[in-house]
Amino acid sequence: MAPALRHPTLEDRIIIHFDYDCFYASVIEAQEPALKSQPLAIQQKQIIVTCNYEARRRGLYKLQLITEAKRVCPDVIIVLGEDLTPFRNASKALYQFLRKYSWNGRVERLGFDEVWMDVTDIVAYNEDCLNRQDLGKAFFHTVKHDPTEGFAFDARSFAGYLYPQSGQRRIDVDADELKLRLLLGSHLAMHLRHKLEEDWGYTSTVGISTNRLLSKLVGNVHKPRGQTTLLPPYSFDPATQLQNNAQVFIDGHDIGAVPWIGFKSAQKLREAVLNRPADFHTGLVYGGSKEAVTVEMVRKLEGLAPEALEKMLAGPGQPKGIGAKVWGLLHGNDECEVAQAKNVPRQISIEDSYVRLDTMKQLSAELLSLSTRLIQRIRIDLTEDAETHEHPMDYSKETPKEWIGKPHTLRLTTRPRLPVGPDGLRPRTFKRVSRTGSMPPFVFNLGDNAEALAERLVSESLMFLFKKLHPEKSGWNLSLVNIAATDIVDTGTDSKTAVGRNIQSMFKNQEGVLREFQITEVGVEESHQQHLRPGGEESGDADGGTAAPHQDKETPETSSSSSPQGYMQSSIALFNDDEDQEDENISAANSIEDDIPGSQEFECPICAEFMPSFAAEAHERFHHDNG
Repeated sequence: MAPALRHPTLEDRIIIHFDYDCFYASVIEAQEPALKSQPLAIQQKQIIVTCNYEARRRGLYKLQLITEAKRVCPDVIIVLGEDLTPFRNASKALYQFLRKYSWNGRVERLGFDEVWMDVTDIVAYNEDCLNRQDLGKAFFHTVKHDPTEGFAFDARSFAGYLYPQSGQRRIDVDADELKLRLLLGSHLAMHLRHKLEEDWGYTSTVGISTNRLLSKLVGNVHKPRGQTTLLPPYSFDPATQLQNNAQVFIDGHDIGAVPWIGFKSAQKLREAVLNRPADFHTGLVYGGSKEAVTVEMVRKLEGLAPEALEKMLAGPGQPKGIGAKVWGLLHGNDECEVAQAKNVPRQISIEDSYVRLDTMKQLSAELLSLSTRLIQRIRIDLTEDAETHEHPMDYSKETPKEWIGKPHTLRLTTRPRLPVGPDGLRPRTFKRVSRTGSMPPFVFNLGDNAEALAERLVSESLMFLFKKLHPEKSGWNLSLVNIAATDIVDTGTDSKTAVGRNIQSMFKNQEGVLREFQITEVGVEESHQQHLRPGGEESGDADGGTAAPHQDKETPETSSSSSPQGYMQSSIALFNDDEDQEDENISAANSIEDDIPGSQEFECPICAEFMPSFAAEAHERFHHDNG
């Protein structure tokens, strides 16, 4: 009998964090393996966004100007990385590969090159399968119902590096349970790392711990192509006087290096420690502090507590409870679970940056370019081949597509530059302003040309949002424009996270699902049996088979949600550095939602029902009258 799986607490979790080494460069190297031994750099605009380790050995680095890179390394091979399609496709393929090894479905992607896996359940299962009297000849099961799938390993010793390095690598029969689970996690991580390299050609750096924060940070200890496990204890034990390895580990990090503490928050914390503004390097694309302020220095500030942090860090764009969140991070605590894997992303966004964008003609051209790319992208990421029984062997016909996810919201975000100050210098800013509205239904017309749809999107929706953001006719001096399809709903798959149902799939599988409800009269010939559905409705044909009902196709014109005027929020969201600006992860919770002309439906924020926009007022009155 297979061992029962336990229900883990936060302290029981085993989290693995994967960080693909030099990802953009690795994608190009996978396409052209001969480049692996050459100095390779990926260019966006006039800077290097990443380079391989051979280029780094010769003096190149991230965010270096192209002119300087060529001077330092004249034989560097530079590849343009403006088109993100190959990197996006590679990221999705690697994510799907890792997802196959998850039992609980908790596999979360951050950007293109990072993935967390919660492997608590698979580790607990293999812990119960261990023969404690013969740990040297253990077998790790990667498939719950097939005992032959997996790999042999030595359960007496950790795989990879340890933190602290002086930690005991080998364990015995009476080992601490958390330490044993981390050991098992280290061997699974090693197995997956090797599979990524052998089967896909990508090396990765991996961290193993009990939460997302610690696993992400500890993996950086040995880069590239390494893995590190953070050893317990994770709290101070007065009885043994053993140090808290998690606290000692995170104490040594600069405050700006802690995930989810953004540039602006880190700046405020530095000022609190130094009692003055921190000194920053000038001329860098994103800036950098000249003065190291560690987590330990912040944590030991007099009077520091969650309430004090809330007062210090709260402001526009910051989530409620940021003080408690940062307090936890300073102590190595991250209670957020690894997100459930989804068949569709939370959002899809396209953006570009500019030296100066301040005229309507320039803006229209850029919005058209970004819109075209966005529509092309959602068609790739949110559609799949539709199942059809018409001419299955006719390869001359293009396979029709169907939507597996639809975005409800369109968001426009800009980043205006601040005016030059009296000293002749322009203040540094990372703030973004945003407006949102419902996604126009015509975007889902797969039969229309993407460029034509983009023109409609600009003229009918994006210009409306832009004029709400910037009423002035010119002079905005924008440094960035981002358009995004957000609030994407999984509508056409059988995923647990889907809110819609794939009708075609339902009918295809109905015979097996309803088999246990079917009634067969004893003694009646099979050709004359009547198969009854649970509701008593007769079905069947002369051969006794179940007759397939008409299969309704999901139409691309299904309307998206939009908020009625009475439910609109009242303030513009200020996006600052503390919000995750990675693709697919930008939060729009505080932005204004507008009724874009042409929106046909809205979603009631009270009961979540969809209805025509003309019914909004009556529906609102219904809730008011009925409490």
